Amino acid sequence: MEKPVKLELEELKRDWRNLWMERIDDKFRAEAIAKRDYEHLFVERGTVIFATRKFKMLNFREILQLHGLVDVDRFVPPSPVVGGWGKFIRTFIASQPSPKRAKRTQMYVCEEKKRQQLKKGGRGWLHMI
Repeated sequence: MEKPVKLELEELKRDWRNLWMERIDDKFRAEAIAKRDYEHLFVERGTVIFATRKFKMLNFREILQLHGLVDVDRFVPPSPVVGGWGKFIRTFIASQPSPKRAKRTQMYVCEEKKRQQLKKGGRGWLHMI
């Protein structure tokens, strides 16, 4: 009998978190190495999981697809490269004018202030000799 998708997903998330928390950081080579085997994530002990040059990072979305989970977008948010929720909010939601703000500005609109008389007839503080 197969495990339910929810339990399998929770196991994968737990392993993913542990992989990144228990990694070995090699500061000399500027890379992170897996500390133990993660069968569900297809990562063996000693595998480089992060490096600074010429490296393809592990992708949780791809791992879920390899396990055959349907509708991966429902479980994993979009990548920041594509845009993500923050970009969506900035472009579509934050750019819309707020109806409350428009009402507030209409309430506080007051008459134009009467300007004060200018000193020296509008010439400012220049002193002519």
